Amino acid sequence: MKILQVNQIQALDAYTIENEPISSIDLMERASQAFVQAFVGLFSPDCPIYVFCGLGNNGGDGLAVSRLLLDLGYSVKTWVVRYTNRSSPDFAINYQRLAKLIHIQDLEDIADFPIIPSNAYIIDALFGSGLSRPLGGLSAEVVQEINVASATRVALDIASGLYADTTSVGEAIVRADYTISFQLPKLAFLLPQNAPYVGEWHICPIGLSSQYIHNCPTTWYYLDNQWIKSILKPRTKFSHKGTYGHSLLLAGSYGKMGAAVLAARACLRAGTGLLTTHIPRCGYEIMQTAVPEAMISIEGSWNWLQHLPDIQPYAAIGVGCGLDKYPATTQLLEKLLKTATQPLVIDADALNIIAENPRLLNLLPPNSLLTPHPKEFARLTQEVVEDNFERLEVLRNFAQVYQVYIILKGAHSALATPQGEVYFNSTGNPGMASGGSGDVLTGIITALLAQGYSVLHAGILGMYLHGLAGDLALATESQQSLMASDIIENLGKAFKYIMR
Repeated sequence: MKILQVNQIQALDAYTIENEPISSIDLMERASQAFVQAFVGLFSPDCPIYVFCGLGNNGGDGLAVSRLLLDLGYSVKTWVVRYTNRSSPDFAINYQRLAKLIHIQDLEDIADFPIIPSNAYIIDALFGSGLSRPLGGLSAEVVQEINVASATRVALDIASGLYADTTSVGEAIVRADYTISFQLPKLAFLLPQNAPYVGEWHICPIGLSSQYIHNCPTTWYYLDNQWIKSILKPRTKFSHKGTYGHSLLLAGSYGKMGAAVLAARACLRAGTGLLTTHIPRCGYEIMQTAVPEAMISIEGSWNWLQHLPDIQPYAAIGVGCGLDKYPATTQLLEKLLKTATQPLVIDADALNIIAENPRLLNLLPPNSLLTPHPKEFARLTQEVVEDNFERLEVLRNFAQVYQVYIILKGAHSALATPQGEVYFNSTGNPGMASGGSGDVLTGIITALLAQGYSVLHAGILGMYLHGLAGDLALATESQQSLMASDIIENLGKAFKYIMR
């Protein structure tokens, strides 16, 4: 699913109006109907609704939503915030339609802001995605009052004051508990700094031109199950273990063999035909017992890896899980980067070694896939970036400069490509923020690469499966109790879910 910028969304609306064809007021009605359908599915009809409308098309949507909710028997009160003397034509039409049903209250002074009960829903329809400057004056005061109310806040399309595709400025932004938006997700929804203003978000299709969306260029994408299903390769009847590749994991050190075990189990669950783990001698009995399906290549050292085995037989290599940062291990990693011709997944301590030895960055084989969490990424780039929009640009630049794929892990993990594209994951939950989850991801992606998936598709499918398995695990676990092992145990269900 594409993510479009504000100017592209406006052009999409205009193209739909011209080519469907449909009038702008009828398109507004269609969007309002979609919003109401989503709203009714989420919230109780027994609570009062307070709708605050601006004077543009977002306010026009709010007026139409008020009318439609009234038709359904909801208790609705509507205010128009008079921050200017001008309004859009479609706003004026919907104002006249609603005024025939109820008294619409004008809000010209913040002293007239209503007292809102705690069981109420506030629908924020002040400003839409076209906002390009911080709110001030009466608008900002209304937003502040909305934010201190103890009611549930629902943003129509986007929280007022929040910019859709750039860093928001100013403090006057509605802190939405829910956002019900239209057709395509907005970039702002996917970034941690905006979580207090977005809340739980939902996308409503409103029939905007699929042709325009298909042809519209973008570098931002959001994963959905339909797309993932088109990527997943079915297995053939006469295939055998050799058909699905031989994976190698370079992992583990004294005290960190658990990471190697998790990566190995995930690699097998994700479908690799064969798996060899190259581990230090201290982990032999552990791996042999915990993962009997894996073959083992034993290192001469007891505590850590220091010698690179013959890597020629392997279709894909994962490196870093539980590796630690010993000097001999650094030499092993450097040799691997210089000699590997097969796809590499580089994680954890392998990334930390590279960060401490920046000369290794220039040895990264093209099309390697790196999987850092935010702190590892900051160490790699030697840049501490607080603004999430700026961090995305740093991420894209890194991928392009070094011609690698890189997954920045977290909520809505972002995969950047050497071509400058970014793919955001749509699966996963906060319960996955626990030790070992990243090792599982490394094992999954390594297995997919060994099976012949392209690096792009292995990265996309890997992070989607990883998050989906974590979501499915919540059927029996809570977010607080979720462990990395639970993700592995639900990978089979995740594959089935995609193919359902």
